Amino acid sequence: MLPGMAESTPVFDPKAVIDGRAPGRASVAFIAGIVITAACAIVALGIDITQSEAAGDGVVPAIIALPLALLPVPLLVAVVLFIDRLEPEPRGALVFAFGWGAGIAALSALLINTAGLEYVTQPALGASTGEYVSATFGAPLVEETLKGLVLIGLLWRRRAELDGPTDGIIYAAMVGLGFAMMENVGYYINALVTPERGGIALLGYTFVLRGVFSPLLHPIFTSMTGLGVAYAASHRHAGWAVYVGLLSAMLLHGIWNGLSLYGTVGLAVAYAIMFCVLVGLIAILIADRRRLIGLIRKYLPAYRATGLVAAADVTMLASLRARRRARIWARATGGLPAASAMGDYQLAATELALLHDKAGRGVLSPGNFRQRQHDLLGLMYVARRAFLRRHDAPPGAPWAPDGRSGFANDPVHPAPLPPQAAGLA
Repeated sequence: MLPGMAESTPVFDPKAVIDGRAPGRASVAFIAGIVITAACAIVALGIDITQSEAAGDGVVPAIIALPLALLPVPLLVAVVLFIDRLEPEPRGALVFAFGWGAGIAALSALLINTAGLEYVTQPALGASTGEYVSATFGAPLVEETLKGLVLIGLLWRRRAELDGPTDGIIYAAMVGLGFAMMENVGYYINALVTPERGGIALLGYTFVLRGVFSPLLHPIFTSMTGLGVAYAASHRHAGWAVYVGLLSAMLLHGIWNGLSLYGTVGLAVAYAIMFCVLVGLIAILIADRRRLIGLIRKYLPAYRATGLVAAADVTMLASLRARRRARIWARATGGLPAASAMGDYQLAATELALLHDKAGRGVLSPGNFRQRQHDLLGLMYVARRAFLRRHDAPPGAPWAPDGRSGFANDPVHPAPLPPQAAGLA
C-alpha cells in the first residue's frame, strides 16, 4: 500500500484504560457539552452586566466582581484535586462538572429564581415575605435540583466512575464551586450598584462573607446529593439514596438561607451547623480512603503469580506517601517517562482493587469484570515494560529491599494483552 492508504494502528492510551473509555480524542458530545456550558456561563454573566448597566454603572462593577469571584477558585479546585489523588477521577469529567455548575445550573437558576420571585412569591406574599420564602424554600429546591442533575446523569451514563462516597463528594464539590463562582459575580455586582446599602463597604462585607468565610457552602450542600448518587452507584436497587441525598441538600441549603436572614445570631447558628456537616464530610473522606487502602491490601496479593505485584508493592500502593516516593524514584532513575509509567502502574493497580469490590457487590457483570481486569493488567505490564526499556538492568526498587518487586523484576506476560498494548510491549 501507499503510505496514505495504509491502515492506521490504534494508539495505546493509558489514560483511556484507567478511565474505562475508548482510546482517542475527546468525543464530539463532550466537546459540545463544554461549549454549551461555556455559552450558558457567558449568558449568565451578560445578564449580570445588564443589571449593572440598568443601574447606570456600566461594566465597571462586572470588571471588579469577576476577578473577586475567580480569586478563591484555583485554591479550592487544588484542594479538591488533592483530596482526589489516590484514585483520581477523569479530568474531563471534572471539568464538565465545574462547567455545568458555572453555566447551565447557574443560568437556569438565575432565570427560574428571578421569575419565581417576581411573578409568584412577591405578588402573592409581599416584597419582604416573598423574598424570604423564595430564599428559604424556592432557591434551595431549584438550585440543588439543577446542580444535582449532572450527578444523576453521571450515575445514568458513567456509573462505573462512582467508586464510593469520595467520588460523589468530588464531583459535587466541582459542581458547587462552579455554581458559587457565578453566583458570587451577581452578588458582588449587586453590592456595587446599590450604594444606598453600602457600595464599596457592602462589597467588602459580601466578599468576606461569601469568598472567605463560606466558599464551601455550595460544595457542602451538593455533597449530600453526591453521597446519595455514589451510594446508588455502589449498591443494587438503591435508587432511593438519590432522593434522600437530594432532599438533604435542599434541607441544608434552606437552613442556611433561612437562618442567614436573622442577622449575626442566625449566621452564627448557620455556620455552626455547616461546620458540623463539613467535619462529617471530612470523616467520610478519611473512612473511604481507609476502605480503598483495605481493598488494595485485600485483593492485589492474589496477583502475585503474574509477577506484576509483590508483597512490597502492595505495601507501597497502600500508602500515598510511598506512592509519591516511588514516582520520585522513577523520575530520578528514568526521567519523566518513567515517572509517568509508575503513575500509570499505581492507578491501574488501584482500579484493579476497586474492580474486585464492584464485582463483589454485584454491580458489575462477569463479562465486564473480565474485560476490565484484562485491560488493567495489560496497562500494568506496559507501564512496567516502558520503565525497563530505559535501563540495561532492572534497578532495585527502594520499597523492596529484598529485590522482590513487580517493578524491579521483568515479569512473565500476565495475560493476552489488547492489540494496542501488545504493539508496545
